[in-house]
Amino acid sequence: MNKIITIGREFGSGGRELGRRLAQELGIAYYDKEIITAIAEKTSLTEHYIQQTVENRPQHVYTMNVSHSLAFQPNYQMKQMQDIYSAQTKIIHEIAEKSDCVIIGRCADYILRDEKPFRLFVHADMDVRVQRCMDRRSPEEANITEPEMRKRVRAIDKARAAYYNDFTGLRWGDVDNYDVCLNTTNFVIEEIAPTLAKLF
Repeated sequence: MNKIITIGREFGSGGRELGRRLAQELGIAYYDKEIITAIAEKTSLTEHYIQQTVENRPQHVYTMNVSHSLAFQPNYQMKQMQDIYSAQTKIIHEIAEKSDCVIIGRCADYILRDEKPFRLFVHADMDVRVQRCMDRRSPEEANITEPEMRKRVRAIDKARAAYYNDFTGLRWGDVDNYDVCLNTTNFVIEEIAPTLAKLF
């Protein structure tokens, strides 16, 4: 069985960078946005559309029928969400079977639960996360203010939690769902990876 490390993370906590550096330390494969690319290839949907879809909570639409009773009406967006999740599940199983790897997000800890991955959740204090995001703004984001960034961080966390909770039936960030929860507030990410790699 391959060595599989899954990383859930709060936005701005450094989870993505930590995962990349950990994969480099261990000399194993690293998967993050590559999964979105693979889903796009399997579904013929654009990467942008997939990214936007998985960042929003599945919507169950209920409408009143002619007899005024509550009836469920099929929802195209929900069907798309389920199709994307199905493709994501297949892709994650395929890459986990290929070789040792680090997988960022995408409910991988739950999808691969039968393979017993090492499940890591990375978090940090809100002020630190907002500052990290402010420090790495792109030129297009240069005018984003600290209050606006704080709002964005909260919104992304909320979307990640909703997606994870809806598809796994578990609670995103709950310590019971992970092997290690790592608070990066007082750490430099590049200094954590070599120490963490010693666990493996």
